[in-house]
Amino acid sequence: MEAEFVRKESIFLFLLLLVAVFAGAARRFRVPYPILLTIIGGLLGLLPIFPNVTLQPNLVFFVFLPPLLFAAGWQLSWREFRANLGRIFMLAIGLVSFTIFALITMRGRLLLGFDWQSALMLGAIIGATDAIAATAIARRLGLPRRIVDILEAESLVNDGTGLLAFQFGLAILLSSHTPTFVEGVGKLVYLSGGGIVIGLVIGVLVSWLERWIDDGPIEIVISVLSSYVVYILAEHLHTSGVLAVIACSMLMSRENYRFMSPQVRLQYAVVWDVLTFVLNGIVFILIGLQLPFVLSQLSGIGVWNLVWDGITFSITVLFLRLLWIFGETYGAYVYRKLRKFPGNPVPKPRELLVLTWGGMRGVLSLAAAFSLPYALADGAVFKQRSMIVYLTFCLIATSLIIQGLSMPWLIRVLAIEGSNEEDIEERKARRIIVEEAIRHLNRRRVQERYDLATVKDLISMYERRLHTLSIEDDSEQGETEGYSRAQRDALLLEILQIERVSLLRLRNENEISDDVARIIQRDLDVLESHIHTGSAANAIMTYL
Repeated sequence: MEAEFVRKESIFLFLLLLVAVFAGAARRFRVPYPILLTIIGGLLGLLPIFPNVTLQPNLVFFVFLPPLLFAAGWQLSWREFRANLGRIFMLAIGLVSFTIFALITMRGRLLLGFDWQSALMLGAIIGATDAIAATAIARRLGLPRRIVDILEAESLVNDGTGLLAFQFGLAILLSSHTPTFVEGVGKLVYLSGGGIVIGLVIGVLVSWLERWIDDGPIEIVISVLSSYVVYILAEHLHTSGVLAVIACSMLMSRENYRFMSPQVRLQYAVVWDVLTFVLNGIVFILIGLQLPFVLSQLSGIGVWNLVWDGITFSITVLFLRLLWIFGETYGAYVYRKLRKFPGNPVPKPRELLVLTWGGMRGVLSLAAAFSLPYALADGAVFKQRSMIVYLTFCLIATSLIIQGLSMPWLIRVLAIEGSNEEDIEERKARRIIVEEAIRHLNRRRVQERYDLATVKDLISMYERRLHTLSIEDDSEQGETEGYSRAQRDALLLEILQIERVSLLRLRNENEISDDVARIIQRDLDVLESHIHTGSAANAIMTYL
């Protein structure tokens, strides 16, 4: 027992070392680290001296998944999510269903030896894109922000459809009972709606609890614990744990200014960045390490036949995504034109092509494939299980490695340019909150509550900031005679609160996105942290 523990501990530490080394190499070569780690994992798995590390589905679903989903939901922008809601649901529900039905229909040519139940299981496993892969890779590929928003939200929402189809497929395999359409719709509503309600309830309770706590380590532990509690509770009640975690984290992210102090927010961001980096790194190495296990499940099939089947299947799934995205987009556009309904302008074909290319599968699909039973309800061997696992692995490798590595090239070829909307929004927001700060300072000057020299000095600084919105040289910004540090710090804390109120108003009125609000809020938190630690002078010069 002790020797086994030491062996597992050694493997875990070695995986951590690999994550650190090759993530650094990926940064140097400007490659998203999940892609490089997947490749390294595959190469290590083929080495006879490297121990076999089998991916346990429960390890993925109940250890890695909850915190990674929580972190992804925290970063989602509610405004962009709501603006793209129609497209997200057409991808999350429509595309998953379309993929499943297409595989069932084409099984005679594409999936030889598959009956419709096996094709249903395969479609359910690979139909939904992966939340972990989308969040870890999409932001690092240089994609336009609007495409990243759709890819991330799609991968987080489509769990409900994929999980529903997976459960139905298992029920058919193990009980030979085919659910009716009414059962399917009811189950989907319960899965999605129940998960969202559970997530919101837990989010409200945790937010209320953390209002009474002002200790960074404790609040961070509570947030990590919350991700597991909400996921396990939702799964125990047979609802969507993924949607529950996303709903909880999105609510807490929107409301964090009510229960987190600036110092806690800064600690929170650092700890969660490290946690997600480590978990993501291990997950993608584990994907690569499954290659020898996947190959060992297949026997009696030639190598070239396996390669051909994997390539054909991956290309087919990509083509199905392409067909759905273009067909649904332009079909909806024509329908709106005929019915004279208002709507957003139709996206450009090159943007739709990038959106197609960005659909990635990851560890969740592989874990679902590994969780398939070896025997059916009648005791017969589930013959297609090994091929389902193999084709799932092929699609994951193709989408992560080939599509991931070629995405920057595709963006350059298609001349896809990122939008500067966020930069414009950020400058506008900074200008508005500085104007609010100046108005507050002028009121304080009239009230004569603070030393006049202190107020005038800060007004001068904020006016220069308003004029330039850039870092000013501090050679002429020395302390005024009679300058009171205590009064300056007290007044700055007042101003920062005024700026936060103005910033949140802009966010709640949808004038700026959650991402822009988080960027500016972090600057305000850093300045307040410096004030409390007595090092505000240099921070003021940097901020103003």
